[in-house]
Amino acid sequence: MRRDDMMRGEWWALAPCVLAIVITVGEATTFASDWPAYGHDSARSGATDEQLEFPLDEVWTYRSAYPPIPAWPGPAKLDGYNKVYDLSDRMIFDKAFQVAVVDGRVFFGSSVDDQLHCLDAATGDSRWTFFTEGPVRLAPTVAAGRVYVGSDDGYVYSLATIDGAMHWKHRGGPSDLRVPGNGRLISLWPIRSSVVVEEGKAYASAGVFPSETVYLFELDALTGKETWRSEMNDLPSQGYMLASSSKLYVPAGRERPVVFDRKNGKRLYQVKGGGGGTYALLTGDDLVYGPGKSGQLSATDAGHTDQVASFSGNAMVVAHGRSYLLDAKSVSMLDRTRFLELARERNSTSGERNTIAKQVKEKGKSLAKEELRALRERLGKLGDTLDRLSREMAACEKWRVPCDASHLLIVAGSTLFAGGDGKVRAFDTDTGRELWSATVEGGVYGLAAAHSRLFVSTDRGAIHCFASRAAGAGR
Repeated sequence: MRRDDMMRGEWWALAPCVLAIVITVGEATTFASDWPAYGHDSARSGATDEQLEFPLDEVWTYRSAYPPIPAWPGPAKLDGYNKVYDLSDRMIFDKAFQVAVVDGRVFFGSSVDDQLHCLDAATGDSRWTFFTEGPVRLAPTVAAGRVYVGSDDGYVYSLATIDGAMHWKHRGGPSDLRVPGNGRLISLWPIRSSVVVEEGKAYASAGVFPSETVYLFELDALTGKETWRSEMNDLPSQGYMLASSSKLYVPAGRERPVVFDRKNGKRLYQVKGGGGGTYALLTGDDLVYGPGKSGQLSATDAGHTDQVASFSGNAMVVAHGRSYLLDAKSVSMLDRTRFLELARERNSTSGERNTIAKQVKEKGKSLAKEELRALRERLGKLGDTLDRLSREMAACEKWRVPCDASHLLIVAGSTLFAGGDGKVRAFDTDTGRELWSATVEGGVYGLAAAHSRLFVSTDRGAIHCFASRAAGAGR
């Protein structure tokens, strides 16, 4: 927080806890009680230690004159070739105005008016706006007194959080060529990755048409100078980019994510197994992605391309060794550490069984009786082991409760918040007991918790701010 902001009495934005610096680019101004990026951080974890006190009351609502205009329509009704029905929507990155919340300010981009907006977090009043030349589809990222945002005009912008003054802008594509898109003129290389800011570097990608080349690049966060650039000619880049300490994870629209080396932009691999989509989160270098055609979230181990486990659900949050999973009808809590240990053992056991079964099928008649009997006995034992592992994996689920808010999930302290059509609900992380609920305008596709406030973004273009009564009274 800037010194002049403190002098104006904005200490309310600092939660009554020990503040920890989490992002440093120049002078650090982002604190643990902030929500500085989509999903809270570069891992898109959806988790914060911020604890909200109940009950929460609605203290203000921002309403856009028009709802968001997504880049792509919803899914087809069915995939007749693969006989998959009730297809999941895999392109969900721009259904609502996603927010970042830092230093008492709420930042969000609009796909309707092409602006980046800054609101007062306590009152909802506008502080400033900044025009780009195209739709702003993804949430900005705030770091060290600057807000970074990409636009369909093909540029990444760095602005001052205090007044929206532009520090620099960087064109992601090779030219300023514009083409029709959603009834608008947009860059042939729109920025559809958001902007990741880590350790003084900003990362983004430009382009959604592989035939025109998609560009991934690293910038100096202070100056906007490009330090490396990488190209993709086989996949698009659409969805919130993620970063670990050493890698970048680039969602590829309806395809599975692609992984790059953060140091030099070298392409490492595309994950295998499961289905694609723009939903993803990281735990270290363990990746969860989806939802695929049928609503399946897939998980991979760090450095591995193949999935280690899959889950039927729409959203997940991993915190404190637990996984919280939201599906169409319920929310549940899983002992993640133990579950993944069992899943790895199950995959290894299943692989061995498949190898032996193939050997018996192909060479059974030529094998000695004793060898064939030993292989069949081994198959039986492996089958018993798989049955045991399945039972133990099922026992890793510690609780499951009904939930009709099935779009999105975050964790704030010891509370789960789930958003759905016209509603948001809160649950205790330890027991699953429902703590609070509220109605909102439209489907909830954005949630953020910061400074004793809950921010709920919907596909109607509304941003609802709920606060504890103490925080609301202090606005």
